[in-house]
Amino acid sequence: MGVFGLFLMSALDSSFLVLPFGNDLLLIALVSSNREGWWWIVYALVSAIGSVVGVFLIDLLMRNAGEKGLERFISERKVEKLKSKLENKMGITVFIATLIPPPFPFTPAVMTASALQCSRGKLLSAVFLGRLVRFGAEAILALYFGRQVIAFINSDVVTYLVYGLIGIAVVLSTLSVLRWLKRNQPQKT
Repeated sequence: MGVFGLFLMSALDSSFLVLPFGNDLLLIALVSSNREGWWWIVYALVSAIGSVVGVFLIDLLMRNAGEKGLERFISERKVEKLKSKLENKMGITVFIATLIPPPFPFTPAVMTASALQCSRGKLLSAVFLGRLVRFGAEAILALYFGRQVIAFINSDVVTYLVYGLIGIAVVLSTLSVLRWLKRNQPQKT
């Protein structure tokens, strides 16, 4: 699906879905297969814009849910930890969260910033700049090392690793939904 697939994967990866390294690998594959011209810039920009769209969807939901609704998705301990970091340095905290690859909890950081009613413009700007730096660096590395990475990606080791990551993603997504459903059930007294 080319550029549109990259945009869609970026948006989904930055929303509530768990897709570890999916967008990164797709970006590397696209840059490696189309090394002519300035396409690597387009791929990095599209990835960053898709990520902003995914975060915007989270932001819309979490602003309405507020801090009380946040507890449905994130443990109270993690909320307090993120809250202390976001209160003073929201922009830099979100920017750094966008740079760090999984398993760093990017989505909980964004959800907490939105639930705490941090500036939407500041949030989306930090996500765009951070993702642009990350995906730009990945695209540049793919220009120089992409063919070796693709050869490695096509190996049996990576195939089994991907199957493992898919299994982990399914299990974690299922646990996340079950935990959310459990918290939404009325308490019996």
